[in-house]
Amino acid sequence: MDIGVIIAIVVVALILLALFVFMGRKGRERKLETRRHEAREIGREAEVHRAQADRTRAEADTQAAEARRQEALARERTAEADEQHRQARDRHIEAASHHPDMDEKEAAAEFDRRHAEGAGGANAGTPGGEGARAGAAGTTGGEGAVEHHERTETPAEDRERHFKRNEQGEVVRDEEYQEPRR
Repeated sequence: MDIGVIIAIVVVALILLALFVFMGRKGRERKLETRRHEAREIGREAEVHRAQADRTRAEADTQAAEARRQEALARERTAEADEQHRQARDRHIEAASHHPDMDEKEAAAEFDRRHAEGAGGANAGTPGGEGARAGAAGTTGGEGAVEHHERTETPAEDRERHFKRNEQGEVVRDEEYQEPRR
């Protein structure tokens, strides 16, 4: 073989080798660029999810703060109502003490009974009712008929009372349940 042909074959082989190396690098760079692009997209999605999670957490914190505020307000109003009830009861007993024909203990018992049957103070005026939580619900079953459900929770016990009055104002149902708290 001629030296010129051998040189030509070596040159062509080197050119092909350089071309393969160049093509391999280009392919690798394309693949790396594709992976970088995918990583950026995943990073953007992660950032969006993080922002949504932060917003949801902030909304939950806001709702929790509002719930705490409402609970504090309800406790404050309950304490005010209890204090007003105690004052009214004390005034009622004081008035009975000035009345020559009334006994203070009977007046207190009458006040407590009327309050329990009345418009439904859930735990005000009941002995040991301080700091209690209560819920009450009343419905009207017709003209003058009233059905009342009252639930009182104290640290020592849970108490429920159901009573119903007919149209004439007579009590037709009066039930009370007590259960010690555990």
